[in-house]
Amino acid sequence: MPEPAPQTTAGALARIDTSKPHSARFWNYFVGGKDNYEVDREIGDHIKEIFPGLVDVAVTSRHFLGRAVRHLAVDQGVRQFLDVGTGLPTADNTHEVAQRAAPDARIVYVDNDPIVLAHANALLTSTPEGRTAYLDADLHEPEKVIEAARGTLDLSRPVALMILNTLGHVADHEQARDLVRRLMAGLPSGSYLVISDSTATSEGMIAASDAYNASGAVPYHVRGVEEIAGFFEGLDLVEPGVVRVPEWRPDAGDPANSAVAVDAYCGVARKK
Repeated sequence: MPEPAPQTTAGALARIDTSKPHSARFWNYFVGGKDNYEVDREIGDHIKEIFPGLVDVAVTSRHFLGRAVRHLAVDQGVRQFLDVGTGLPTADNTHEVAQRAAPDARIVYVDNDPIVLAHANALLTSTPEGRTAYLDADLHEPEKVIEAARGTLDLSRPVALMILNTLGHVADHEQARDLVRRLMAGLPSGSYLVISDSTATSEGMIAASDAYNASGAVPYHVRGVEEIAGFFEGLDLVEPGVVRVPEWRPDAGDPANSAVAVDAYCGVARKK
């Protein structure tokens, strides 16, 4: 059953700043959503001129989410998902994909963004057999995230930790790795880590990142492929390993095939 809606939505709306671009709204614009403002569309259009390939990054990353969740729910029998850095709701959110495959799946969304909190009602739907919840919590406090997730998830059973297009907000790479390690430390053996993120693999992506960070938005730092791979240290990578997002178990339903050289990499790995 769905969890009660957060009680702080009105307060969240009051905290929203529409004078500067915002990463969740910016990404929402790139994937064709409507939850964005003129300031987000302006920087989005500017970045499209600099690097049109960022649209491919956004779209293919969203489809990776669907493939990863389906693989874990259908092929690996995972019934619990912890989605940290949720972003704005759009088509095929984690709970929708998971519960189509496994109606009894439980999903906990985590974000501390007032914009995401204001839209949390759209995430709090569920099949009768399953359950969804939203936590207003911070990636930088992983132990608190895990403890709060206990209200919905059974942490004696495997959980898929999803951190998609979020870790770039942590500027220091070693700090980002530490946060991932601490989150995974709170999950049992047999759990999975799912990560995707933009990468500094072309001059266009680096220029787009610089332009976005100069816009007044909260900075987002693109990393090298080896740094993305480092998040999975100590875990067993699922084939095909750390690859560009369209190359991770592509299917015919995706709008872009594995030949698209997007500047974003991903991976899925199992905790021993």
